[in-house]
Amino acid sequence: MQRRQLLIYTSGTLAALAVPGLARAHHGWGSFDATQPIYLEGRAAAVVGGNPHTELDLVLADKLALPADLAQRTLPAQTASVDGRDILGRARLPRRNERQWHIELAPLSRLQAWKVAEIKPGDTLAVVGYTFAEEKGRAVLRAEFLFSGGGVYGLRSSPA
Repeated sequence: MQRRQLLIYTSGTLAALAVPGLARAHHGWGSFDATQPIYLEGRAAAVVGGNPHTELDLVLADKLALPADLAQRTLPAQTASVDGRDILGRARLPRRNERQWHIELAPLSRLQAWKVAEIKPGDTLAVVGYTFAEEKGRAVLRAEFLFSGGGVYGLRSSPA
């Protein structure tokens, strides 16, 4: 029995390593600091739609600033209980100085439920979300809210 489990694990590991990016592509959300929401805005670079979630690289705006109306923006109702007003009110700019961030959005099926228009390289968008505790490691943000194409989308769950 132990040998069979080892072979299954080894086969899965080899399969993950054979597909570029798969081994690093997904992780639990527990490593993100949900107490410190961050606001980012810029232009989409590489965009990859799919599962476990849609991802893109965001090149930050030259003069990144918190919008004066961020905490007052109208947010859509979603099936998850999310205090969006509180999240937007606590949002701040990142402490790190990278010009490009890797953004993890919701799964493609959830973006489709929200009717988010396809994000293409060059599109301007903004996100509020979470990065790793103490902003350590790679510049990655898990998006809680997406502001794109004139729409506002809550990415934790489906529309209510």
